[in-house]
Amino acid sequence: MFLYTKDAPKGDIRKVYGETLVELGRKDPKICVVDGDLSTSTKTAMFGKEFPERFFNVGIDEQNLIGVASGLAYDKDRVVFASSFAMFLTGRPWEIIRQHIGYNDLPVKLVATHAGITVGPDGASHQMNEDIAIMRAIPNMRVVVPADIHILKKVLYKAYETPGAFYIRLTREKFPVVYPEDVEFELGKGFVLREGKDVTIVAVGLMVSHALDAATLLKEKYGIEAEVIDPVSVKPIDGELIAESARKTGRVVTIEEHSIIGGLGDAVISELAERYPVPVKKIGIPDTYGESGTAAELLRKFELMPEQLAERIHNWLRSL
Repeated sequence: MFLYTKDAPKGDIRKVYGETLVELGRKDPKICVVDGDLSTSTKTAMFGKEFPERFFNVGIDEQNLIGVASGLAYDKDRVVFASSFAMFLTGRPWEIIRQHIGYNDLPVKLVATHAGITVGPDGASHQMNEDIAIMRAIPNMRVVVPADIHILKKVLYKAYETPGAFYIRLTREKFPVVYPEDVEFELGKGFVLREGKDVTIVAVGLMVSHALDAATLLKEKYGIEAEVIDPVSVKPIDGELIAESARKTGRVVTIEEHSIIGGLGDAVISELAERYPVPVKKIGIPDTYGESGTAAELLRKFELMPEQLAERIHNWLRSL
């Protein structure tokens, strides 16, 4: 079922977001899109070009962006997609997201681009490594982190079809293709991408392909057979799938391009604490800010490249 190989082609995840918005706009005349002066980068400009009467660029005013999106969504037959960079879409207007979108369970689909350290040269001010943590804390908010262009498209359709609020996290970088075009996505249901018996690796987003590469290296260099799971949605998360894997392997590692505080790792630990407690190693961004550099340089600095991940997992397993 899964297409991924080390040499898998990369897909432009932001472009596919823009193209899918246009598809949905043709399907439903009540879909609206709101952006904050970044539509060329977020690719919502594609929707704006075809449906200018349903596209609202509010300028560099993210609190107003959420207010406009919420106002449009009070007509609950209308579905609203709202986009900006992750730092600006979730950080600046968080209280308004909580009070308007979350509290009223409005059908606003927040789709953030440029999340994590792979924003690169824009530096620490633009590198949002805390968004999963703050968004999953909001009641009624689903949090989804697609691993490639094919699952993203299914996630966007699911968000459109599902009443209520979503936060969908994208990055600046292109993603290796992991899934086939006909993949089926069910909210709260993950995928076992590689089977193994020695350790479970749970990863989301760009880190899914890195985890798969790391699993190959673990087998080749150390004889360690790693099971790799992509939960796709961090909230709700497929706790049963993760616990089932943990019962088999006895050890779990989480990998995310996000702070190790409050993100995927903590979501997994919460599930395992209730279902099947095992040792867990969280790998991600430590309790620090990012810095300017290329995406590859920063991934290496924070030891998130496949060979670094394999070595870190191996060393942790040896320490147990």
